[in-house]
Amino acid sequence: MPEQMATHWNIRGEVNGYLPKFWVLFLTPLISVGIFLLFLAIPKIDPLKHNIEKFRKYYDGLIVSLLVFLLYLDSLVISWNVGSRFSMFQALAPAIGILFYYIGVLTENAKRNWSIGIRTPWTLNNENVWEKTHKLGGKLFKITGVLVGMLGFLFDQFAVFLILALVTIDVACLTTYSYFEYKKQSKY
Repeated sequence: MPEQMATHWNIRGEVNGYLPKFWVLFLTPLISVGIFLLFLAIPKIDPLKHNIEKFRKYYDGLIVSLLVFLLYLDSLVISWNVGSRFSMFQALAPAIGILFYYIGVLTENAKRNWSIGIRTPWTLNNENVWEKTHKLGGKLFKITGVLVGMLGFLFDQFAVFLILALVTIDVACLTTYSYFEYKKQSKY
């Protein structure tokens, strides 16, 4: 392994950031441990922790998915630094797509809580708005996952733009939807 290792690629897929070998080898595992501990703590400290237990298998699946994604990312970085050459965005697009798809599965099954899900003022204040918004959100995140995975792989030079555009559209749609659904439900 070189003493300075590539760790960041610009929008054109060119390396433009380096870190010392120590940090490349240990930063992602340290971040993974931190994420794992944070996600273990959330169900214990969330004010609606009893609701998290209702979708706990999906929540635990998210933890595993994130850790596997980070392991995959770390393996790509290390592979690059030992001489393999490939498009980082093309290699990451399917993994990001799978992660988004799973987030869609989790979203469809999430029960109202303060830590995980689409937490707008309107979803947090109305159980029906939470349910409807999360059903729509699950579908949107799954579609985003499929599109990012396929199109990001095929058109890797546009992968970053594709991800940002789709996530922005998802967030705008879900925020707007939850607001109007809340207004509609408030009339009754």
